[in-house]
Amino acid sequence: MLPQEKQMLALCGIAVCIYGRTRRNIMKKYSDMSKEELLTLKAQLDKEFADIKAQGLALDMSRGKPAADQLNLSMELMDVLGSDSDLKCETGVDCRNYGVIDGIPEAKRLLGEMSEVDPEHIIIYGNSSLNVMFDSIARSMTHGVMGNTPWCKLDKVKFLCPVPGYDRHFKITEFFGIEMINVPMTPQGPDMDMVEKLVSEDAAIKGIWCVPKYSNPQGYTYSKETVERFARLKPAAPDFRIYWDNAYSIHHLYDDNQDFLVEILEECAKAGNPDLVYKFTSTSKVSFPGSGIAAVAASKANLEDFRSYMQIQTIGHDKLNQLRHVRFFKDMPGMYEHMRKHAAILRPKFEKVEDVLEKEIGGLGIGTWTKPLGGYFISFDSMDGCAKAIVAKAKEAGLIMTGAGATFPYGKDPKDSNIRIAPSFPTVEELAQAAEIFVLSVKLVSVEKLLGAK
Repeated sequence: MLPQEKQMLALCGIAVCIYGRTRRNIMKKYSDMSKEELLTLKAQLDKEFADIKAQGLALDMSRGKPAADQLNLSMELMDVLGSDSDLKCETGVDCRNYGVIDGIPEAKRLLGEMSEVDPEHIIIYGNSSLNVMFDSIARSMTHGVMGNTPWCKLDKVKFLCPVPGYDRHFKITEFFGIEMINVPMTPQGPDMDMVEKLVSEDAAIKGIWCVPKYSNPQGYTYSKETVERFARLKPAAPDFRIYWDNAYSIHHLYDDNQDFLVEILEECAKAGNPDLVYKFTSTSKVSFPGSGIAAVAASKANLEDFRSYMQIQTIGHDKLNQLRHVRFFKDMPGMYEHMRKHAAILRPKFEKVEDVLEKEIGGLGIGTWTKPLGGYFISFDSMDGCAKAIVAKAKEAGLIMTGAGATFPYGKDPKDSNIRIAPSFPTVEELAQAAEIFVLSVKLVSVEKLLGAK
């Protein structure tokens, strides 16, 4: 071996050793660091934070909104109906006029297939499933459920709330003064031992909020066992209902790796509980938020209960919008192909956030996060007592995030640890910046927390 080669190998060896040592130092858990090490680290992090803050960035990762590129996928929806179009549905009803209170047949068929139920188990509503959920709670308060006592006449009404969960669900029940009970989420779904016990023992519990597929914010999908246990519930209250918000049913990130959710209505029917569930869906994140179509799937008895007040409430929802959605998507294969285009936009965004999290704080012991296969969110858990401070620190550097505590009833996270990350709206480039601000905020707040305990 030539002397130059020996020198080169030696240098490479030194470089490997240095890299290895640096990597080990970087990967050292913060909790294992001495006070002196933490103070040195904090000084470095403070400088990095000041540099980023000086850039005057304005980034938003607060809500799970589709990006403009996703909205552009549905622009042809605007062209499928024109002034010269045949505006009659398949039964000959003029969609410009009154009538057809529960949806045109072709829309019921399309959203029935999306909901995995027969069309006779579907009612088509307006543009928002959240509005239907609010309406259902309001009707239960004032007029009761299928002949049962209106909730407003009861001393106490309670709802089970899997946590962390969807903030707008919790806002609905809080608005009506309904007491909310936290139920811990697991990767298989809500803690069913707790759900079964509470529901069977307390007739004041009238419902439970569920986002069963790619849940908000963790991205979990309920297991087969969980769905079956839901179907077999024996509630003390005859008017107990599962509010099954299947918002992300076809919102996969990958073609070859997707979660599967057992269909709940069929399971309820098999268990002798056909009336136990209201299943909600919409095209809000399929076509246009605010301009989609929503639906509820339920037993025929439940649907008759819904229709009884719909006949007073409306003479029919927007049938032209129903018609244009059907003519744009045509069928479920058309909708699936459309969602593949959504996935192609969303997938690199999720992967970018996950990559930054893993590279920057993986192994440091200062946070854990979910890696969903679909939906719109990543759930991050910091060290206890740090979430609010992390969100505030990120805001200081120009990054707006969902408020800490939002994923819990009353906005109160008992551990102050959960943060919802919403990667959908920013560009991949903006996400790289946002993720760097976020991890830097996590590091700084975690160091300060540990220093306070030294």
